[in-house]
Amino acid sequence: MGKRANPAFAVAVILIPFTALGYAVTVASIQQHTYVHVMAGVLWTGIGIFIGAVLGPVIGGLDDEQSAALFKRLTPKTAFLLPSLATVTIAGGLTLAQRLGLFENAEPWLALFTAVNLIPVLLLLGWRLEAWSDWRWQLPFAAAAIGSLTWVATTIGQLQMIDPSLGIALAIVTILSIQGFGFLMPGELRMYKEMRSDHPDPSIIASIGRQNAMLGGVQGFFQLLLILDMVYLRYGGFPL
Repeated sequence: MGKRANPAFAVAVILIPFTALGYAVTVASIQQHTYVHVMAGVLWTGIGIFIGAVLGPVIGGLDDEQSAALFKRLTPKTAFLLPSLATVTIAGGLTLAQRLGLFENAEPWLALFTAVNLIPVLLLLGWRLEAWSDWRWQLPFAAAAIGSLTWVATTIGQLQMIDPSLGIALAIVTILSIQGFGFLMPGELRMYKEMRSDHPDPSIIASIGRQNAMLGGVQGFFQLLLILDMVYLRYGGFPL
């Protein structure tokens, strides 16, 4: 897939965001950390809205051959770009909230957040990719499930109430994470698998692509809700 995406592009869209995240959570100032989080979020949200509101209707007017040709070029790039931006946005936001003092006693909540994200995402990946019987899926799933549930078990006694707006943010991020990593990403992998088959079926590629485009619009909507909630959380209300 990296070759189809352009190897330089694939490396850059992973290396640059994660390098920025590493800098933000180690030596960066709060302002620089905020910039990394906001910029990754703006790109992630903007691409999602563009795919759902602009590209989706365009694709709807194309036949299967035309849609498949478009997704053959688009999918290899979004398969690297969107998960990278999503991960950096989420990780940057959680660590920034802790630095700002908005997420006190974070560990038990992060343990729960990890479990309710990892386990459903991996289950969906196994289902969507028909990999439940494959040990290459079973081992990561077992490790993630045991590790995350153990973390929950060892920290649940420290759980305390948090600001409702922060709880809403965690819930929305969970929805985005499950949608993105549990539906969009395996959809892109299924399209890529079909593209590489001996006799690619344009109708299959086009069908999965249209589903992903619609879900991209849903992601954009939830991302806008998340931004609204983040403004409320950061500034304690909206100016009238």
